[in-house]
Amino acid sequence: MLVIDSEEFVLKPGDCCGFKAGNGKAHHLLNRGDGPVIYLEIGNRAPGDEVEYPKDDLMIGTAADGRRFAAHKDGSPY
Repeated sequence: MLVIDSEEFVLKPGDCCGFKAGNGKAHHLLNRGDGPVIYLEIGNRAPGDEVEYPKDDLMIGTAADGRRFAAHKDGSPY
């Protein structure tokens, strides 16, 4: 199941979806089935790439040395 904001979409084997950077729509996957799900996620992790989780006090950013880090939305570390 693909959830975009509050809308849900059933995904089937072979389905593909993409999200343009900066689109502002929160999305995540849910497995409501009985078995495991395998999926392929692709991203480029470009310098300056940041992610914010709207329902959680969590953001993911990239440090100057290229390492990824998690922080509270106010920037304070976990």
